[in-house]
Amino acid sequence: MTLPGSDSKYLLAIETTCDETAAAVISDDLQVLSSVVASQEELHRRYAGVVPEIAARAHVERLLPVIDEALQRAAIEPAQLDLIAVAHTPGLAGSLLVGVSAAKALAVALDKPLVALNHLHAHIYACRLAAAKEIFPCLGLIVSGGHTSLYHCHSPTNFESLGGTIDDAAGEAFDKVATLLGLSYPGGPSISKAAESGNPKAYRFPRGLANQKHRLNFSFSGLKTAVRYEIWGPGQPVAGPPPLSPQQVSDIAASFQFAVVESIVEKTLEALKQTRLKRLCVGGGVAANRLLRERLQQETARLRVELHIAPPALCTDNAVMGAIAWEMFQAGQLADLELDVLPGLVRE
Repeated sequence: MTLPGSDSKYLLAIETTCDETAAAVISDDLQVLSSVVASQEELHRRYAGVVPEIAARAHVERLLPVIDEALQRAAIEPAQLDLIAVAHTPGLAGSLLVGVSAAKALAVALDKPLVALNHLHAHIYACRLAAAKEIFPCLGLIVSGGHTSLYHCHSPTNFESLGGTIDDAAGEAFDKVATLLGLSYPGGPSISKAAESGNPKAYRFPRGLANQKHRLNFSFSGLKTAVRYEIWGPGQPVAGPPPLSPQQVSDIAASFQFAVVESIVEKTLEALKQTRLKRLCVGGGVAANRLLRERLQQETARLRVELHIAPPALCTDNAVMGAIAWEMFQAGQLADLELDVLPGLVRE
């Protein structure tokens, strides 16, 4: 990496929306000088999902050391920073509060401007960083543990919501189905691994909202319930290991994964049709799923649509994607010290 010039400006981006404590230093020419992520995966593993109170307390313990390490790796003193950015929506309320409080304190102490980030918009901007070229306008698809959303991204600072999950997100469904199958947390990688030796057509699981092709919302709760009934039967309690052979586990994993991926791909293709956009940008933790990436590559090649999928390191939550703050800063979109968290997803 070429070091930025002496006249470069520096951004400190902070990410605490869910269960990853992250900070990054990025120059105004989008060079990443450092990126530090403290994972909480082990803390939540025993619960097979993120526990909000545990996540918030872990952020309190880890955020300042993470910021300090990010500054040290970048060889930047706090006084050299020109901009502070923090994700304030959407996410877990307690987790967001930790990051926003720290960012506001730094902005006051260093007398630097503050930018408030939408975590989902930043996921799409990760594609801009990886592509190292302009990607806007584009259709944006975010597939993560908490969100499955589609955006018409007119510019880096103008995102129009087209649709999203009305219940469970794809990543959450992966985690819960993995638990039903007796697989490890997090569910995405474990289901993907089990599916390698499974038949994706062994079970015909439902596709949520499939009969509403013109609508761009997603639903995965019915799919999750269908898997539960396939394993345990309606009205039967879920107790102990699933009564399945290893091959049945693989077949159900493969069939579930196939249903999720096809639901996402079908809605995305409909969004491309409606918007007539010729560029698709994909981010979020589930965007690392191999089958999803393969299906999107196949369909976009068929339609001659330019495809950008964030690299795996930028799919999961990180602060590097907070580089979108430079675009917002240039557009004059600054926050003040009244900045509050918005845990719920706001439809723009």
